[in-house]
Amino acid sequence: MDDNTITILFLGDEGCGKSTFLSRISQGRQNLEGSVPIRLLRDLNQPFVFDIRSRRGQFRFEFYDTSSPESWRLIQPDLVVVCFDISQRLSLINMQRVWIKEVRTTFRSNDTTPLLVLGLKRDLRSEDDPNGIIYPQEAYQVAQEMRADKYMECSAVTGELLVEHH
Repeated sequence: MDDNTITILFLGDEGCGKSTFLSRISQGRQNLEGSVPIRLLRDLNQPFVFDIRSRRGQFRFEFYDTSSPESWRLIQPDLVVVCFDISQRLSLINMQRVWIKEVRTTFRSNDTTPLLVLGLKRDLRSEDDPNGIIYPQEAYQVAQEMRADKYMECSAVTGELLVEHH
């Protein structure tokens, strides 16, 4: 099964929604749409393991969140997902200034590791934000500047766009 194990590392500011996102998708495809109670995963249970069976075979996805383990830099991920909180401009700025540098520095030897940018808390996007609303087009442009392979956004709380990305 080791050949079919895919290690996915989630990076981003504390509180940006990574744990809620992982907790929501852990509840299964049938619970991705609409508002449903979310049972939060505990950090000490990392990696969060999901076994998936498809026509191509059986796969094991191992998800790591930055709040654990302490030495996340030792993980050799197959995919890095850099997350930010759509409702907090500082979270977007930190993604650009802090997290992408961490990724480039830590995984320099493997420049072929796919990089995804994931905007979380889509349901909290507000026209009234004093720092200016972060529209999808702006976040997409930032992801392109970071040379990310893909930009996505969703709301783990309302389920908005989760099915599209699952």
